[in-house]
Amino acid sequence: MADTLHQQQFALSRHLRDPSSHPPPPGIEERRLAIYRDLFFNNIESLLAGNFPVIRQTLGDDAWRRLVRSFYAGHRSQTPLFPEIAREFIRFLETRTGEGDPPWLRELAHYEWVELALQIADDATPPHDPRGDLLADVPVVSPFAWAMAYQWPVHRIGPDFQPDLSPPEPTLLLVRRDASHQVRFAAISPLVYRLIELLGEGRHTGAEALRQLCDEAGVDDVPALLEQGTAMLLRMRQEGTLLGTVPAAL
Repeated sequence: MADTLHQQQFALSRHLRDPSSHPPPPGIEERRLAIYRDLFFNNIESLLAGNFPVIRQTLGDDAWRRLVRSFYAGHRSQTPLFPEIAREFIRFLETRTGEGDPPWLRELAHYEWVELALQIADDATPPHDPRGDLLADVPVVSPFAWAMAYQWPVHRIGPDFQPDLSPPEPTLLLVRRDASHQVRFAAISPLVYRLIELLGEGRHTGAEALRQLCDEAGVDDVPALLEQGTAMLLRMRQEGTLLGTVPAAL
């Protein structure tokens, strides 16, 4: 009896996920099946539409629903948690090949997911001195400030802009959650991106990171860049990208 019930449940779940490929178990009224099919799919579609509004608008209703239907039918999620469904959708896109998706789709999905990920992130704030010396000590990057690099200009893609070719230079963005839990996006230069990357290693003083930046960039006017870099460190602390500092290792 238990085996029969399990088989019926398995047959029903397969049918609800992919009704075009799996018939329903016998004995269930079609009207009831239709209600369940619509309810389950529409819940997932609505959730993903809220997480990825730009993709939904850019693809259009038909292409969007086909994409969600493919995800719903074929992807096997690694977690049952609803807040993780958006991350599962990205995993699904990363495995798709030969489906004719726009070349920027994966990166745009990641860009849209970042906002949700930062909103719900609960990383512990590391110990730090909020008034520490940003040059002599080791600056501490906020766990809620992420420097992102994309091949495509994801912050510009939408219904009216769908590029076929990626630009020669990457799109570099700083995404951070401020004290009021608002997620902010800002385009940054390659030098700022590299500076955040260096500071994220947690082993360079501010002065060391700036000098390394000078060496890597082949800067001739080192004092000018150090002056500009010092001002940048102060602004980053003021805006919350940097929390403060910890003492440099002896």
